[in-house]
Amino acid sequence: MKKILIILDGIVAKKLMRRIVESNTTENNYDVVYMNDAILPEQKPSNFTFYKFDPTSESKLAMVLDKDIHTQALIALNSKDEMLNVIKNIKARKSTLHISMLDYWGIEIEDPYINIYKGIEVLANGMVERLPNIPVMAQNIGLKQGEIMEIKIPFGSSYAYRYIGSIEQNEWKIFALYRNEKLINIKPSLILKPNDLILVVGKPTVLMQVYNAIGKSQGQFPMPFGHHLYFYLDMYVQNKQRIEDVIKEIKYLNKMFKNTKMIIRITRPTTVGLLSLIKESFHGDDSVLIKMDYHNIGIRKLLRDDMRKHDIGMVIMTNEMFKDKTATKELKNLKIPIFKLGEELTGSIKKTIVVINDINSYEQISPVVFDVASQLKTKTKIFDMDPVGKEADKTTLLNHFENLAKIFNQKLEIISSDDNPIRELKKQKSTLQILPLKEEMFKQRFSWRFLYTNPDLIAFDLKKYSQLLIPVIEE
Repeated sequence: MKKILIILDGIVAKKLMRRIVESNTTENNYDVVYMNDAILPEQKPSNFTFYKFDPTSESKLAMVLDKDIHTQALIALNSKDEMLNVIKNIKARKSTLHISMLDYWGIEIEDPYINIYKGIEVLANGMVERLPNIPVMAQNIGLKQGEIMEIKIPFGSSYAYRYIGSIEQNEWKIFALYRNEKLINIKPSLILKPNDLILVVGKPTVLMQVYNAIGKSQGQFPMPFGHHLYFYLDMYVQNKQRIEDVIKEIKYLNKMFKNTKMIIRITRPTTVGLLSLIKESFHGDDSVLIKMDYHNIGIRKLLRDDMRKHDIGMVIMTNEMFKDKTATKELKNLKIPIFKLGEELTGSIKKTIVVINDINSYEQISPVVFDVASQLKTKTKIFDMDPVGKEADKTTLLNHFENLAKIFNQKLEIISSDDNPIRELKKQKSTLQILPLKEEMFKQRFSWRFLYTNPDLIAFDLKKYSQLLIPVIEE
C-alpha cells in the first residue's frame, strides 16, 4: 500500500479533495495537509489522515514527511510564493519525492521529479474541446501526448453504419463505445451509428488522421475498409478484347477513386503481347503496382498473401471470375468491398443505382452509396419496387437516403412502383449497381431461375453492368 501526501488550499481545493475521495479504492493511504475546514469531505475514509496547519511551516511539514515514506505528493495552493516555499521545504528533506503540482502562474522548474500541470491550459483545452469539430484528447494519460481520443460519429460519415470488424485499424484501435449515454461492449460485429461516441487509442498523428477521416462526409471510399485498390486479373479466362476493355475501366476507376495505389495482380498470363499492352497502359503511373503470378498459385492463396502485404480497401474482378463460386467464396471472408466488372464497360459510369431489398443491409451501405457517387460524379437512382406487394414499409429508409443525399450534396431520384425491379434494371445503361455483399451470393444456384425471388441474388447473377458489393452484417 502506497502513502500519498496531499497539500491543498485555495479555490480548487474542495473540488479536488472530493474527487480524490470519490476515486478512493483503499489501495492507498493519504496524508492530507489543509488550512481551511471547508475543504473537508463529509465522509472521511479510514485510509485518510488529516493535518490542519500552514504547509509553508518547515518544522510542521517535516513532522509529516518524517512520519512516513511517501511515494508521491500532490500540491494545489492559492499562492505562487506558498507553492514555491512548500516545494523548497519538501526538496530539502525528500529530494527524490515525485511531486505533481497545479500551476496558474507560469512556474518554471527544471526537476525530473516534478510534474507541472498548467491550470490555465487545462481550462482552455476543456473549453475549446466543447466546440464542434474539435478532437477531444486525454491530456494526462499514457505518454500525455494525446494517444487517447474521443470521437463522435457524425451523420453521413463514411464510418457510420460500418461494423467494427470491417474497419481497418492500423496503429490505432477502437476500445470503447458510448451510445445513448450507455457503454456498449466492443465486438467485431458491432455497427457504428451516427451520434455514437467512440474512444480510440493509438499514435497521436494517426489519431488525428482518423478523426479527420471520420468527420468527413464524402471522398473517403475505399476507406474505412483500406486505402488501396486491388485488381485481380486471370488472363486465362479472358480474351484479348475483354482484357483491353477491362484495362480502360481500371484506368478510369484508378483516376476517380481516392485510393493511394492500384495493385494489379496478374495470374496465368497468356501472351507476351498482352502483358506488354498492360504494362504500357500504366507506364509512368507511380500509383499503379503490377505484380505477376507465373505459378498458378490460386486465387485463395494470392488474395490472402496480398491482403497481408497491402492495405487493400477494394478488390476488383471481372464477372467471368464468379463462375467458380467455390474459388470466389473466399472473397466474402475478406470483409472488404468487391467491384465486379460487367460486360458493358464504357470507360465512364453515368449513374449509380440501388434496388432496395431488405432494410437492415441497405441502411448499412447507404453512406458508401453517396460517397462513391460523389467520387464518380454520378446521379443516384433508388428503385423502391415491390411487384408482390407484401414488403415491409421502407419510408424510414427512403427518408434516410434523402437526408444523406443532402449531406453529400448529391442528386437523388427515387422511383417507387410495383414493376419488376430486375426488368427495370436491365434497361439501364452506363450503370453501377451498389448492393450488399451476402453469403448466399456465393452458393450454387438451381438452373431454374424462376424459383428465385430475391432481387439481390438475381441482380448478382446478371452480367451486363458493373456492381459494387459492400460487406454487411446479416441478420
